[in-house]
Amino acid sequence: LPGEPDAPTAARSRRELLAMVLCAALAAVAIKVPSLFGIDMANEDDSLFYVPNLSLFTLPMLAAYFAWKRGVDRKVIGVLAALFALGAIAANSYPLDGGSQSIILTAIHLPIALWLVVGVAYVGGDWRSDRRWMDFIRFTGEWAIYFALLAMGGGVLTAFTAGTFEAIGLSAETFITEWLLPCGGVAGVIVAAWLVEAKQSVIENMAPVLTRVFTPLFAATLLAFLGAFVWTNNGIDVERDVLILFDLLLVVVLGLLLYAISARDPAARPGLFDGFQLALVISALLIDALVLLAITGRITEFGFTANKTAALGENLILLTNLAWSAWLLIGFVRGRMPFVRLEVWQTRYIAVYAIWAWTVVFIFPPVFGFA
Repeated sequence: LPGEPDAPTAARSRRELLAMVLCAALAAVAIKVPSLFGIDMANEDDSLFYVPNLSLFTLPMLAAYFAWKRGVDRKVIGVLAALFALGAIAANSYPLDGGSQSIILTAIHLPIALWLVVGVAYVGGDWRSDRRWMDFIRFTGEWAIYFALLAMGGGVLTAFTAGTFEAIGLSAETFITEWLLPCGGVAGVIVAAWLVEAKQSVIENMAPVLTRVFTPLFAATLLAFLGAFVWTNNGIDVERDVLILFDLLLVVVLGLLLYAISARDPAARPGLFDGFQLALVISALLIDALVLLAITGRITEFGFTANKTAALGENLILLTNLAWSAWLLIGFVRGRMPFVRLEVWQTRYIAVYAIWAWTVVFIFPPVFGFA
């Protein structure tokens, strides 16, 4: 995997491989440490510990890998350690009940906050560089693809492990559920990141193609939804599962936009694909506005809860980003605005996501209660 043994960069590639293996092994060990203190993932009551803490078992090791690779100074290492310690405090300091909405909100928002901490290590402490943050956005998209591929391969491995041992009268269920899946999952986060860094020439041909395939398809889907909404005049159901679905849809749209921006040559002239992007962003913007109206009506009728407030805040954040992105895209497509302004806007807006994620993790539990 590190490449040809006689290549000029072979020695560094081997060092990076060993560093990755060490960090992945530490992540695999970390997720088993709680079991030494009687906190068992298979126990339903103990599983509440793992839900908000899951990202803390692997993302610190990923940040350590990038900190080593980028050669960051001690000040940056101190900042990274402090932020991860803050995340651990946020996940474990509140006496949350099993049915508390804040547990799920923490489980969703803490990984987002800590992933952006990993971004600080990725950019080598140069957090004021728009270009480096755009590289991190590109890395995030590529990492997601590699991790998904590893997960699918892991699923096949798991199925064969269970089947072959079952054929000789042995059950591998305990090994799979208590060792293979948790240890392989957290280690896979590190491995996927290393693969992106080590094999960029391979993935660069994959991710842009997927983006170009799915951008027009998602645009057509959203436009069809808007057409059906107008034709039927049916309101949007604002139950929790529906809100999650719409939020995930808008996040996917934003992800397609971000990755297309990061993979594009800023000096290239506007083309047909830019028109598809504009249609995607405008349709997502309209859907976000409809969802916001539905959420506002629900809050007006039944009052604020942690879930509704989180959904309201996230949709407002997405609405602002999509609105200004649409304005910048219109200016670019019409030849009145340089593409680089869209890049700068997205990298500066990362701070808004980070602030909101930490707000949900720290402020929501005492405000909305622990039960």
